[in-house]
Amino acid sequence: MRQRTVMFLLMDTRSLRCHYKVNNMCEPKATKKGFTLMEVMVALGMFALISVAVGWILIHSVRSTNIIWEQLATQNDGRAAVQQFVDDVRRAETSSIGSYPIAAASSTAFVFYANVDDDIGREKVRFWIDGTDLKKGVINPSGNPLNYNGEEFVITIAESVVNITKNISLFEYYNETYPVTSTPLIVPDDLTDIRVVRMQLELEKDPTATPVPLHVEAVVSIRNLKSN
Repeated sequence: MRQRTVMFLLMDTRSLRCHYKVNNMCEPKATKKGFTLMEVMVALGMFALISVAVGWILIHSVRSTNIIWEQLATQNDGRAAVQQFVDDVRRAETSSIGSYPIAAASSTAFVFYANVDDDIGREKVRFWIDGTDLKKGVINPSGNPLNYNGEEFVITIAESVVNITKNISLFEYYNETYPVTSTPLIVPDDLTDIRVVRMQLELEKDPTATPVPLHVEAVVSIRNLKSN
């Protein structure tokens, strides 16, 4: 009987043995506990939301960068086109067959004679809008007797031009009183009144990306028509 009591006490003492102590006090053995299904679903949901937000920011940043580069490229093309127009118009002079330097003028087209390729002849040069393209055409004098009935060599010098859709004149003309008189001539009946030409380009590559079109302009005096 005594032996059984001792064995019971030994077994009972082992069952009360501490697994670890905190502040000299026995703590029960920690049990392993995993995440509940609800916790996993909440974590996955938060991860998905963060991923979507980061993805949207990256896509928006890339799109904004592309728009900026497109605008810069469009603006540079517009400036180059306007500068080409200015350089050519400054050379306007009497044609190789004695015609007046200006052949035609309207709000969307300007035609004149100038030596734009540094040869001995003076070409017939035309700038005009064709849809949303700004084009330049050149006809070399040829034939005997000399004439301007030959083939016109045409190039596109600017795209995404929206002057027509925005109802904005590509060309405006002024007489010799400019800039004192800043009111443009009304589609000049007499081409000899023109002394100054203003060219303004409205460029819009993507209407959904920019609030207003890009604006590029220049004012050029026809040197060989100056009165003084």
